[in-house]
Amino acid sequence: MSQGFHFQNLTPDLMLDALASVGFYPNSGLLALNSYENRVYQFVNEDNRRYVVKFYRPERWSAAQIQEEHYFAAELVAAEVPMATPILRDGQSLFDYQGFAFAIFASLGGRSFEVDNLEQLEQVGRYLGRIHQVGQSRLFQARPSMGCDEYLDQPMAILQQSSLVPSAIEGTFFHDLDQLSTELKQRWPAQIQQQRLHGDCHPSNILWRDGPLFVDLDDARNGPAVQDIWMLLHGERQDQLMQLDILLEGYEEFAQFDTKQLQLIEPLRGLRLVHYMGWLAKRWSDPAFPLAFPWFSDHKYWEGQILAIKEQLAALQEPPLSLSPQW
Repeated sequence: MSQGFHFQNLTPDLMLDALASVGFYPNSGLLALNSYENRVYQFVNEDNRRYVVKFYRPERWSAAQIQEEHYFAAELVAAEVPMATPILRDGQSLFDYQGFAFAIFASLGGRSFEVDNLEQLEQVGRYLGRIHQVGQSRLFQARPSMGCDEYLDQPMAILQQSSLVPSAIEGTFFHDLDQLSTELKQRWPAQIQQQRLHGDCHPSNILWRDGPLFVDLDDARNGPAVQDIWMLLHGERQDQLMQLDILLEGYEEFAQFDTKQLQLIEPLRGLRLVHYMGWLAKRWSDPAFPLAFPWFSDHKYWEGQILAIKEQLAALQEPPLSLSPQW
């Protein structure tokens, strides 16, 4: 799937003109931040305050879908959840300049969330409970819901249409991928309790100040609550069980967690494995991606993915994580 390529028209002059159109006049350069799906830059404004401007990838989200993200962030802040939210101008948070949708945020610093710090993990659990307490009040209407089509079927089709998988291992790769697809679909419930989620709640999207600060709702969508929990679990099984207990102890101060969703952790891990490969393949025509992910076209990477698929197939056969007897 060719991208065109859309971002080639996003020149420094255009970005400065876009900022000026909503009353921002940088007195510094635009410092590119670590973002590939969108284009994100930090700058110092004429008021000597630091801001971040985010230019959304054209044709990924509609204006209505982006606006739902902004509304959700505003709801969370109103509920006293520390969340990065876009700045309003005349009541608007989403702007358009020459076809580029963009938003502006105050630049919020912080340390990295320490995934092995159990006190921090418990606080993250409390705030996830508050995020989900808000998220359960209604569903997104414009944004999608998690499912096998977006996270499995579409990425597999993209991979099959690409020429990135080396021909020498193509047969083995797609055979194993088909096996994984079959297993994942068998384990994905026909009916699933959905709610609004952060959607991509991995440790890099949590900063630490006096407590957690959640950033980047770009992947917010409807889905099962456990999607915002499993990516915070790491290490051996016993480590993950302890982390899960600590997370949910804080979580359940604000929201009830359906423990049956623990059965979805390994299926969700499998969906993410396939979705990530498909995402990179889909964006490969964006010049930023070969520069940032040069290993994606390497033979050894795809050999490693065959091993990862086999390991995920084995993990799906293991009993799901379960909580300690106190639950």
